[in-house]
Amino acid sequence: MSQGFLPVSRADMEERGWDQVDFAYVIGDAYVDHPSFGHAIISRLLEARGYRVGIISQPDWRDPESIDVFGRPRLGFLVSAGNMDSMVNHYSVSRKRRRSDAYTPGGEVGRRPDYACVVYGNLIRRTYKDTPVILGGIEASLRRMAHYDYWSDRIKRSVLLDSGADIISYGMGERSVIEIAEALDAGIPAEELTYIDGTVVKVKDKARISGAEFLPSYEDLKAEKKNYARSFYTQYINTDAFNGKRLAEPYSDHLYVVQNPPSKPLSVIEMDDVYDLPYMRAYHPSYEEKGGIPAVSEIRFSLISNRGCFGGCSFCALTFHQGRIVQVRSHESLLKEAQLITKEKDFKGYIHDVGGPTANFRHPSCQKQTEHGVCRNKQCLWPRPCRNLDADHSDYVGLLKKLRSIPGVKKVFIRSGIRFDYLLADKRNEFLQELCEHHVSGQLKVAPEHVSDQVLSLMGKPENSVYEEFIRQYRKMNERLGKKQYVVPYLMSSHPGSTLKEAVELAEYCRDLGYMPEQVQDFYPTPSTLSTCMYYTGLDPRNMKPVYVPKSPREKAMQRALIQYRDPKLYDLVEEALKKAGRTDLIGYGQKCLIRPRKGRAYESAKNRTGSADRRTGKAKGHTESGVHRKNGNTVRKKKKTIRNIHKKR
Repeated sequence: MSQGFLPVSRADMEERGWDQVDFAYVIGDAYVDHPSFGHAIISRLLEARGYRVGIISQPDWRDPESIDVFGRPRLGFLVSAGNMDSMVNHYSVSRKRRRSDAYTPGGEVGRRPDYACVVYGNLIRRTYKDTPVILGGIEASLRRMAHYDYWSDRIKRSVLLDSGADIISYGMGERSVIEIAEALDAGIPAEELTYIDGTVVKVKDKARISGAEFLPSYEDLKAEKKNYARSFYTQYINTDAFNGKRLAEPYSDHLYVVQNPPSKPLSVIEMDDVYDLPYMRAYHPSYEEKGGIPAVSEIRFSLISNRGCFGGCSFCALTFHQGRIVQVRSHESLLKEAQLITKEKDFKGYIHDVGGPTANFRHPSCQKQTEHGVCRNKQCLWPRPCRNLDADHSDYVGLLKKLRSIPGVKKVFIRSGIRFDYLLADKRNEFLQELCEHHVSGQLKVAPEHVSDQVLSLMGKPENSVYEEFIRQYRKMNERLGKKQYVVPYLMSSHPGSTLKEAVELAEYCRDLGYMPEQVQDFYPTPSTLSTCMYYTGLDPRNMKPVYVPKSPREKAMQRALIQYRDPKLYDLVEEALKKAGRTDLIGYGQKCLIRPRKGRAYESAKNRTGSADRRTGKAKGHTESGVHRKNGNTVRKKKKTIRNIHKKR
């Protein structure tokens, strides 16, 4: 049984009557004992199996004594950089240092190192040379083989080698970490644990690697980008627990990094058991004086109903980390947790989210997956929904109805992503009504990402016409219900395949929509995604065809500015982008123009387009019409000046 928070100091350990921990868990985040945090799940799971776990949160990596809190652990060190890759946590896509860290007390920055897994691993090795070190978490999982590192702009070795660790437990880790613990407890040396699913290990003798597909060597990956693209795609199609192969990456004649097949997905009962562990559901009380942990506010009143995603977005790493087979919790488990939430003192009646990577995925995409796995060379939803797709929201709708009926619950929101193409594939239309009637608060956030079908194809997203159909049906449903609710689209700039032409197309879409997003997500090349492979190699690894990649900071800034063209601070970037794209017809006073010319400048679309035809209507634009626009523009400016003078006099 749990005795509250796990030990974070030697005094805590001794208070429990322990003279040693079995595992010392070094984490880059603050200690939050909530199932939304990977370290909480793994530590509670080990505790439930009888192992003693102590937490070393955010140690000072400059001081070797900071990881000596509990002395030498009996079985080994567990290491995780935290809920985010440490480099994503520290830097924006423009490589500028972030000003806060949501996973640190008070949002303070600088409490964890860059490349945290590597630094923590080497910190441990300085003192405990022979104690097993097991890496886990998102950073280790996505850097488990040689990978492109955006921040150093080069191919890096497997994090297993650079950290000095013995094993990586990749993916969600529940199965593999227990198997590792039991093997170490049985006295099996860490270097002999080369057989466990869901792990990556070092092997020195090639003869000991059986049934593996060999990838290009690390030296070959650095020498030729095509080699990297092919290697990455081999890894990408081997992320399934049922048909994924063992992979071996050579570093020399006497050193290989071997990735064993992924762990099998958890059953509903196993998922329930994981989320039913005795979490404190809060951050450690020692953080209270600094204002707590900002990230907790986002998850405190939310429910995780599923994991895994068959959406297949190219820029998302979920395929590599959680896999494509959706795993779910039972209604009973979720209702039990919801009832716990309602008893918390700050609960105001609102459950903030019921979802996961994709909220409306509540079962595998087709029946065969739980026996044979997912298709290696086919996606479930892209380029269009598979004919075997089981698009059914009835289980999710039933769950939402039960949650709404819990005493004390006023409203249940859905803030996780919703796949609108999957929603449209469900011809019953029940979920759309349920969504609009009960689970939207004025605005629904969805992620079409772009409007260019060329870019969308590279993103692994449906054609823009699918999004337009969803918008049509969403509006129709809200009209039927008598509700005024809107859609807020998430858009991405500078994704591989997006030239200034496609960026202008996206800007025109925003113009026609009357929408200027306050924030735009510039494509971020994070480790182990298809899109990152495209960014580095200039190739689509699925077919090895060349892909245009916007890389220069200036062009990326222009693409982002085009989506926010109404912001006066971005005028110069927008003007430059339109000139470079040959679209100065969008600089003027017409309704379709994005910006007006600066005083003393004139842009005539006829000089930049074929003939004098307007791009959209095909009508000839003579000097008379242009003169009218200029005159009207001057009139508007005079009126604004008059209004300003009146205010000054008042």
